[in-house]
Amino acid sequence: MDFFEKKKGLFVIGLLVGLGAAILAYFGNPKNMAFCIACFIRDTAGAMHLHSAEAVQYFRPEIVGMILGAFCLSLVNKEFRSMGGSSPVIRFVLGFIMVVCALVFLGCPLRMVLRMSAGDISAYVGLIGFAAGVYVGVLFLKKGFSLGRAYPTKQGNGYAFPLITLFAFILVLAVPQLFAFSEKGPGSMRAPMLASLVIGLIVGALAQKSRMCFAGSLRDIFLLKDFSLISIIGGIFVVMTIFNIATGNFKFVAFGPVAHAQTLWNILSMFAVGLAAVLLGGCPLRQIILAASGSADSVVTFLGMFVGAAFAHNFSLAASPAAAATAEKAASIGGPGPNGKIFVIFSIIVLLAIGFWGQKKESTEA
Repeated sequence: MDFFEKKKGLFVIGLLVGLGAAILAYFGNPKNMAFCIACFIRDTAGAMHLHSAEAVQYFRPEIVGMILGAFCLSLVNKEFRSMGGSSPVIRFVLGFIMVVCALVFLGCPLRMVLRMSAGDISAYVGLIGFAAGVYVGVLFLKKGFSLGRAYPTKQGNGYAFPLITLFAFILVLAVPQLFAFSEKGPGSMRAPMLASLVIGLIVGALAQKSRMCFAGSLRDIFLLKDFSLISIIGGIFVVMTIFNIATGNFKFVAFGPVAHAQTLWNILSMFAVGLAAVLLGGCPLRQIILAASGSADSVVTFLGMFVGAAFAHNFSLAASPAAAATAEKAASIGGPGPNGKIFVIFSIIVLLAIGFWGQKKESTEA
């Protein structure tokens, strides 16, 4: 068996991914974000003028690197498969819900772990919701839930996503004035472009090699009592905890620098993220890797996430972080506004409906 398929090897991969996140945080990415798929998609959507939140607009090279890294390794390993046709509209909806609810929590599952490593208690609260969502998803899987079978497509169809991504990045380099770049806020905090791209390439390749997935790690525990994938998460957590302690970023507090104190909505939003991820067959990071490896279904999911990230800011669905009192403003616990809360509740209803629809479809076909 390949070393990197064993728990020790997967743990080493987690250490390397954690090291990559630490390097990005050290050289300029927000320390409380470092490597967040939902945030990177949100920033990139803003850079392409799909939303007008000036604080979160930057074409993140990490996303480009991840896609190209996974694409290249899948070709080398002969694991690239151009496939598609498995409930694309439902996948778009699930991707949309998953990223918006992640932005209500203020981070994807990867950022949740990074926030946990900095002592953010609200991230541990989010983990409760995320684990519960994954568990409910596993119950649907046990009942035969499926979005249907994917079918082989022409090889060029699988190449389109990484090539379009590369073309967009070339445009950023060649004609930067076409894109928006934040001058303040999280979008203005970024590691050097080359470092971001290289680490993205490495993380994409490692994720493709290891099948890294935050929802999948818990799903395997609940469904198969298999603790292999969780080893990757453990490696990331260990490195980032050491980094946060060494840099003075570790503070065991109710909520971190970019988080909110609305416990119920931390739980419910991450419940929706966990459930959506299981129904889709992978968390936001996993969907990007699958899309780069030829899955048109995951490309549709990525488009759902991309559009969802834009909607989250255009329609006030994303949460705002807690803020300390200043001379001009009173202290705020942050969190989602009415629109975000309504969206989370509606999303959970839709996810449960999709879960029941999927299992009924399977029993009918049987």
